[in-house]
Amino acid sequence: MVVLDPELRLAINVFATEDGHAQERSMFSEVLKTVKKGELWIADRNMCTVGFLFGLHRSGANFVIREHKSIPWEPITSLQAVDRVEDGDLFEQTVSLSDAGEFLRVRRVVLKLKKPTRNGENEIVIFTMVPITTVTAAVVTELYQGRRSIENLFQTVTENYHCQIQTLGYPKAALFSFCLALVTYNILATVRGVLARVHGVGKIDAGLSDYYMVDEVQGTYRGMMIALAKLLQRRLAPENWSLFADLELEQFASILVSLAQRVRLKSFLKHTRAPKKKKDPPKYDPQHPHVSTAKLLATSTKSP
Repeated sequence: MVVLDPELRLAINVFATEDGHAQERSMFSEVLKTVKKGELWIADRNMCTVGFLFGLHRSGANFVIREHKSIPWEPITSLQAVDRVEDGDLFEQTVSLSDAGEFLRVRRVVLKLKKPTRNGENEIVIFTMVPITTVTAAVVTELYQGRRSIENLFQTVTENYHCQIQTLGYPKAALFSFCLALVTYNILATVRGVLARVHGVGKIDAGLSDYYMVDEVQGTYRGMMIALAKLLQRRLAPENWSLFADLELEQFASILVSLAQRVRLKSFLKHTRAPKKKKDPPKYDPQHPHVSTAKLLATSTKSP
């Protein structure tokens, strides 16, 4: 499970488990330990459990989380139309959630879509405790729909940084590889942020290709390592790099902005391609179920 800061666009935390079949919900207790007062947590419906919502509330945080069909709630007010947005009509009501004798009054925002989602769903339902006087239902749905940026993170680290080991390796090695990919993603996000500061957010978000940027870095890195190896053979310290170690944050940011002004964006723009072809879903054989590597290793260590 990865936590993304939507303003910084950086992965700020990761909760990992060696069991590839484990549910995200098994790590909720660890996630709640990191929650700080005043934070706003935005998440998909898999995070929508009574325990997690109450845990956020008890920590002094707020939430914008999509409703899971299994969560029980009691209506306090009836569902009423409140607004109309580009994607459809907005409705809202107040409901009550309960946990061990404790109750929460929660806003239940319903977006009835003009067009169904790719999964055939006709509405998006969101729970939040952000006051209606502070944030409208339209803003609540906008905040939730913005969480798709974390899906872009997973796409980037999978396609460009090869975070998934193809062979059946040890789970610890797989987790280490994934976390390294997250670090490199944060470096890429920092570069994109600096470029957006210089060239404009619209150009970077809409037209810049992560693939071409990563390819450029990888090629330059290989050449740089050859040059550094020769310097080390001659016992010459790469003094040109030492100045970055002692820079203040503002000074380092200033250098990055200066370098970004020299970047030719045309070399890193996306190219349009034909729509992807749909793949047939994998066939499941109940007589040969897949077992996670972590469980196989755990079983082997217990054998005499």
